[in-house]
Amino acid sequence: MGLGASAAVVVGSFPLGESDRVVTFFTREFGRVRGVAKAARRLKSRFGGALELFTLGELVFFDTGRSELVRVDHFDVTHPFAGLRENLEVLGEAAWIVEVVARTTGEHDRQPALYGLLVRALRAMEVAPRPARVAVCFGVRCLDLLGHRPRLDRCVECGRAYPFPRPSLAEGGLVCETCRPGLDAVPVAPATVAAFARLGAARWEEAIASPVGRAGPELRAVLDTHLSRLIGQPTRSGRFIREVRRLSEVSGERR
Repeated sequence: MGLGASAAVVVGSFPLGESDRVVTFFTREFGRVRGVAKAARRLKSRFGGALELFTLGELVFFDTGRSELVRVDHFDVTHPFAGLRENLEVLGEAAWIVEVVARTTGEHDRQPALYGLLVRALRAMEVAPRPARVAVCFGVRCLDLLGHRPRLDRCVECGRAYPFPRPSLAEGGLVCETCRPGLDAVPVAPATVAAFARLGAARWEEAIASPVGRAGPELRAVLDTHLSRLIGQPTRSGRFIREVRRLSEVSGERR
């Protein structure tokens, strides 16, 4: 039986049987790890509230090698990130971040740089006046670290150097107007292309504070489209965020 220990963030969970819980952690030392927390759903569970989404802690687990699921021995909280669960907008954006991590990484695929980015983004989300900006900056950098950042300097079909008129974004990056027919591509404004490149190149603190103007909504849409292609389907948290915004707009109109 192998013993593993690492700093980790809870990025997902679901109930198992009458009292257990399967928890997905993104760890600094082992990448994504799924484990069974025995009796975690009982009122007097030794885990208490430690297994809440976003929680940062020190994970200790046993891996028998006979199952994809490890056995969670204990998880000591170092930062609960409780504030991320107190506001629907912040909750949605933070959930989007951890869902992206959970669904774009393989099990036991060690990604220490991505782990560091995840923790940095969650800490920024706690205090940021614009949580959506933090999520966008995270998404841009996450794609870069995973090697899936769209190519923005030339058409991925014919190699024509950007800028060119009426760019579109397809799988892999930008395509020119000539190459677009027949491709699953969406038009994208030059300002959005520039903002994407700028947020990826800037220092983290500068990126989350950098204004993107009218490019903001389209930049998020571009990220969602690119990640949906990578994952194979739209993110669940993305739908939640859109519903929260719709309800907020309806509430504002009524007032």
